[in-house]
Amino acid sequence: MLDNLNNLFLPFQKKWINDDSRFKLYQKTRRAGITWCEAFKSVDDCLTKKIRNKPLKVYFTSSNFDNSIDFIGYCKEWTELLNVGLEDSGIKIIDNDGTKMQTIRFKNGAEIVALSSNPKALRGKGGKLIIDEFAFHDNQSELWKAAKPVVTWGYPLVIISSLNGKEMFYRFIEKIEQGKLNWSMHKTDIFQAVDMGLVDKILDKKTTKKERQTWLEEEKNNCFDEVTWLQEYCCIAVDEATSFLSYELISNCIEETLIDDLNKVRGELYVGYDVARRKDLSTVYIFEKLGSVFYLRKSYELKNVKFKEQKEIMRSILSLPNCMRCAIDQTGIGAQMAEELKDEFGSRKVEPVTFTSKAKEELAYKLLYAFQDKNIRIPDDEKLKNDLHSVKRISTSTDVIRFDVERSETDGHADRFWAIALAIFAGVNKPYVKAKIKTANFRNSRSFNREFNFKGLGRFLRGI
Repeated sequence: MLDNLNNLFLPFQKKWINDDSRFKLYQKTRRAGITWCEAFKSVDDCLTKKIRNKPLKVYFTSSNFDNSIDFIGYCKEWTELLNVGLEDSGIKIIDNDGTKMQTIRFKNGAEIVALSSNPKALRGKGGKLIIDEFAFHDNQSELWKAAKPVVTWGYPLVIISSLNGKEMFYRFIEKIEQGKLNWSMHKTDIFQAVDMGLVDKILDKKTTKKERQTWLEEEKNNCFDEVTWLQEYCCIAVDEATSFLSYELISNCIEETLIDDLNKVRGELYVGYDVARRKDLSTVYIFEKLGSVFYLRKSYELKNVKFKEQKEIMRSILSLPNCMRCAIDQTGIGAQMAEELKDEFGSRKVEPVTFTSKAKEELAYKLLYAFQDKNIRIPDDEKLKNDLHSVKRISTSTDVIRFDVERSETDGHADRFWAIALAIFAGVNKPYVKAKIKTANFRNSRSFNREFNFKGLGRFLRGI
């Protein structure tokens, strides 16, 4: 049946419709037409499929009953387009607690039943189950307990949602990605949807690349905050409750700051270097300090780059006349690099830092204060913002503070965060210089002999 309606669907929508996996999950951008496509799929299933030689029953539940009614509306539109006769039972209250349902019946005995979001509505049911906007149900755990047995006798299970933090829907995604759930998973963010023709559908014309980019920029700007854009459109889970740096805090310090040629920079330069070789990114972040504000001027993100090459990059940076100080992670494999650069450029320019719990806490909080006081400026780079946001402050049962992050196979282990923290540390922590006090003939001084007391000594030393 899809062949006759091919021009109605975008590529990612066709892929979903053609997927007959028993367990399916869709992680999606908002308003990409996935629920609309699922309505077509469910109508087609009712017309063409039987399970155990019985007409199919399809149950649909969403985060509110209005969404369920909309789904029935989509199904009716498809039956009209396909010229399929059906019966409409209307809305019924089926329980004293206000649980509702709306049903359409096909002439072959198949049914599509839209239910309210109360998990109790699923109990006692058996058939294909569609859970829409799973991440926005009030009680996802109770919903899942009621939902899973609905499909026990070989029926399909479909879960569709955008993200809402790192709750149960997000954990389903993790388990699928880890191979712990043998489900079919689809994912379409706003950029993929636009590339496949979503804007053409919305504007009802063939758009240019510039028009599509302008549309994306306007949508992002109109989101008002970073969290809305990332979760509702970009398929990126945001957990503001545990993140050390919130997206709002980061977004307040966005500015175009990068400069290709560091020789053109005239202010003082401060550098942070988080050393890695294979497993993580080796990151170097270089800031110019103007007044009290640090501006990110250049960065290096090195994946699987030999230490010899990394050292040459660092030597070129440290040799700049206005490079004042560099803090280097000397933990583990960084020890030799930090030692050699310190020997070459001196302890006043190169400070090795061992990543103990106490040291990481100091680094993290100095970075936090820089963002809170708006004394840092970084470019509008998604990977950088996500990396900064990824670090969580965790207090252990023994009251030890840890700063932890989920490791990414491609983007490292918050390496950008720590390189930037090291650079800010280098810029706000001046190297210690032992004071040299001239002491010649103190005891021959009349003022010294007559007024030798702590108060007088204090006044005397302040005058030196």
